[in-house]
This record gives sequence, C-alpha cells and structure tokens, in this order.
Amino acid sequence: MKFEDFWYVVAQSEQLKPGNVLSRTVLGEWLAVFRDENGEPVALRDRCMHRNSRLSRGQVCQGQVHCPYHGWVYDNNGTVVAVPAEGDDFKQLQARRVKHYETCEQDGYVYVRLTDQPSEEFDSFPMPHYQEPGWATVRVINRFRNNVTNCAENFIDIPHTASVHPGVFRTPRRQKLEMTVERQKGAVRAEYRNETTNLGWYAKFLNPKGGKIRHTDYFFMPNVTSVEYDMGPYRQLWITSQSVPETEDSTLVYTDVTYNYGIWNQLARPFIHWTAQHIIGQDVAALDLQQEVIEKYGQKFANTPADTIHTFVESIRDRIAAGEDPRLLPDQSVQVTFWV
Repeated sequence: MKFEDFWYVVAQSEQLKPGNVLSRTVLGEWLAVFRDENGEPVALRDRCMHRNSRLSRGQVCQGQVHCPYHGWVYDNNGTVVAVPAEGDDFKQLQARRVKHYETCEQDGYVYVRLTDQPSEEFDSFPMPHYQEPGWATVRVINRFRNNVTNCAENFIDIPHTASVHPGVFRTPRRQKLEMTVERQKGAVRAEYRNETTNLGWYAKFLNPKGGKIRHTDYFFMPNVTSVEYDMGPYRQLWITSQSVPETEDSTLVYTDVTYNYGIWNQLARPFIHWTAQHIIGQDVAALDLQQEVIEKYGQKFANTPADTIHTFVESIRDRIAAGEDPRLLPDQSVQVTFWV
C-alpha cells in the first residue's frame, strides 16, 4: 500500500471552470488540472515534454491545453494532438504523451489519484451530510507549513483548544473529560464524555441548557479527519478536513463545516464561516511554529495518555509510508482521562 493509491482533492468543482487550468501539487507531483470538452476533469503532469514549460500556465481551448511556450496542444489523455511549428506535416505519435492521472468528482470536489495500479480500489471520501435536506455546508481552504500527520492530529486534538483558541473554542477550566479511543481497520475513533458548555462564543446557542453532548472524532486513512457534535435536534455539526500532501512540509487542507441548525441554517452561515476561518488561522500559526522546531531539532514527541489518538494516527500513516497495510494492525481500545 502506498499514499499514491488514494484519492486527493485538487479543487472544488466550482473552481474548475471550463477554460480554466489550475496548478496543483500532490505528493510532490506537479499537476495541470482542467476540464475536457465534455466537462470531465483532467489531470496531467505539469510539464510540456517539448522544452519543459508548465502546462498550467497555458490556455484551455475546446477541452485541450496549449503550452504557453511553443503552443503544443495536449488532449485529455496527455497526447500531443498539434504542434504549430510542424504545420501540415504534423503526425500524432504515441511517444508524444505526458503522464495522465485518473480523476473523479464527488460532493463538489475534484479528486486525483497518482497511481495507475493501486493496491486495491479505494473510494474517494464521502463528505458527511453534503447537500442533504436540512443540512448546510461552509467550505474553507488553508495551507499549512507542516505535514499531513501533524495537521490531522491537530484537527482531532482537544487539549490544544484551550491554549490556542481561548474564548473562541473552549477556555481553560480544568474540566475532567473522558474518552475511549479505538483503532480498527485503518481508522481511529475517539468518543468523548462529560462535555457540557465549554464550547466558546456560541455555547449558549449550541447547548443552551447544558445538556449531554455526543462528541466523536474520526481519522480515516490516509488523510481525513471528521469531528461530530450532536447536541440535540437542530444542534448538529460535522467538521471534516481532507489534508492534501503537497510536499513533505506543505499541506493544503479542504475543510467542510456541515451543520443542521434548523431555521437558523442560513442566518448562521456568515458566523460559521468567520469562526471556522478564525480558528483554522490560529491552527495554521500553531503548526507553523511546530514546524520551525521540527526543522531545528527533528520530530520527536513526548506523549501523554491524552495523545493516544495521535499515536494511533501515526501508527497508521507510518505503516502506509513503509508500504504496508495498516488495516493489519491489531485492533486496540484505550480508556483515557484528561483535563481541559
């Protein structure tokens, strides 16, 4: 199993307009992404084979991308279908072809997979409740100067929230929480108990009576985290992030905040968007600081029981990095008590 076996987001569907070509990087590979004449997404290696220009800087005409340097034209399979300098003498040759990658489109996202022969057929991740009746979604995109593992761990980490997001999303209260963390078949699930009203600015709206909260965090290999809050009817929230590995220290994160607030869905949208971006901006700064230290002293962590969810995530991603299947790891369940 390799990281290249999986699907990665390269754009929101609405970003990839006909006639546009987008430059993307996934696992160090440069991609030129555009739509063909049928409106289907195309991903080619972002390199003209002629004189090594960038196809993503060119133009798309009738679903074909034109290199900006000498005008070579590539179709949706990466085949050169025209060379202006050759005029009427042009002949299509099998050898004139750049690398083409498989794409798919789902839930308003365009995905790419970098391998032609995956270890098995994985599906792109279905976004929870996307466009379901009664649910609304806010989407934000952010780049982190850090790797996917550290980003994913941040998104499902409770202890940091009181320090990094004070007031906005929890404040230090020395509140005793409990969680059950499970690793099973390449996924991690953490179920929390004893949360009540320490939810930041919108606590009175989200849980006005201080009732029981059902809070569950998930990690799905190789790069998806999902946070679920259920505080009763019309007080339900999912925060799902797909962390796309651009390079070893650059991760582009597509985040969906999907919620069911009943009659408040539309009114809440600008507040949710602002709050989500504000919180993620604070995380961007925190992970940038972490990356500075990693670059200076290397990545070595001192773990506490509250970090069990992180060690499980690391065990899964380390297996994939080693070319192994993390679903073969033994199932494990740990009970943890911690304070926030």
